[in-house]
Amino acid sequence: MIDTIFFDFDGVIVESVDIKAEAFAVLFEHEGKDVVKKVVEYHLNNTGISRYEKFKYIYKEILNRSLSKDEFQRLCDKFAGLVTEAVVLAPYVKGAKEFIENFASKYLFFIVTATPQEEIDVIIQRRGIVRFFRAIYGAPKKKSDAIRDVLKKEGINPCDAIYIGDAMSDFNAAKDNFVRFIARVNNNESIFADIQCLKVRDLSDLGTIIKQYDHCCIT
Repeated sequence: MIDTIFFDFDGVIVESVDIKAEAFAVLFEHEGKDVVKKVVEYHLNNTGISRYEKFKYIYKEILNRSLSKDEFQRLCDKFAGLVTEAVVLAPYVKGAKEFIENFASKYLFFIVTATPQEEIDVIIQRRGIVRFFRAIYGAPKKKSDAIRDVLKKEGINPCDAIYIGDAMSDFNAAKDNFVRFIARVNNNESIFADIQCLKVRDLSDLGTIIKQYDHCCIT
């Protein structure tokens, strides 16, 4: 029976994917429109990967130049400054807030996200929902490792857990740990075109959907 739910954050709990896409555009606007287009496309196709890894990729594969430690830190700091307040104020994905509030007493809730740990802690606290989550895991912790650690620490059977995400990194983290996966699709349908999993537009019917999993398990 399902007793544990892992949530990605951006695009699953709050509508913040576009906020971060715009931040990437702002960071690299001085490089020209062609670079901005490539950077934003890369971000949108890899939404579940941490910005740390994205900056490294952008410099190596798109800009074709080295990334110094000072420049890396500058990018991280500026990005956080661009997005934190906006994400705090971003609207919830339809049904997310209601599900979290109504079912927190029934399930163990965890957030597993690529947002940096200190940043996601601030965002969750300021949104007033920290009390609903047993733990929150952000970058640089890998998503697969976070789920694995929770399953071991809490003694949770993977059959009794679900991960809700909107990126391939979320799907892979769930698959790596034999946890079932629900994809939230919202202009990212192509990512999951060849993936066999349940796909939902929002979380408004999540309570009913999860009941379908209570008596089946991945083998």
